[in-house]
Amino acid sequence: MKTISLLLFMFVSSLVFSQVPENPEDVSPLLVGEKIPEAIITNLNGNDVSLQQILKEKPTVLVFYRGGWCPYCSNQLSGLAEIENEVLSEGFQIVAISPDNHQMLSKTMAKDEINYQLYSDKEAKLIQAVGIGFKTSESNKKYIFNKTNFEPSEILPAPTVMILNTKGEIVFEYINPNYKVRLDEKLLLAVLKAI
Repeated sequence: MKTISLLLFMFVSSLVFSQVPENPEDVSPLLVGEKIPEAIITNLNGNDVSLQQILKEKPTVLVFYRGGWCPYCSNQLSGLAEIENEVLSEGFQIVAISPDNHQMLSKTMAKDEINYQLYSDKEAKLIQAVGIGFKTSESNKKYIFNKTNFEPSEILPAPTVMILNTKGEIVFEYINPNYKVRLDEKLLLAVLKAI
């Protein structure tokens, strides 16, 4: 019986994982007007928290980034830190999520001089539910491990910025499968002022 259960689990797991796109160009993200699914994410202390509880606090700039090991992500996170006061004055909070191990979050915060909230979605459940996940290539896995000394996630997000209301509904999104191209901070501020 245990063997059958194990085989069934492996089969179902392979079906779920086989639905994850190979490339970031093939992701199918949620659309404007749709709601972010309920999710549990991990804070830098290793505690699980409800994303919905965070989103209820105030409208949110939700950022999905590949990880603190990625120089393009670091530039994006630093750029957001530079405009954080303006984002806050518009009535929004910034929340950034990656598949990094939660122990990496404090290192990323210190390195990139970040005051806003970073969270881990280590198993990429939220990333997959949002439709922005793709399989981590073997070369990326080696690179990530060499940079972090942590086992990398099997799934990475296409870099994404979403603006959400307090109900968790997407009112704006920017997704680019080219990890080198990110939403400009000035454009983000213009969108926040227009909402």
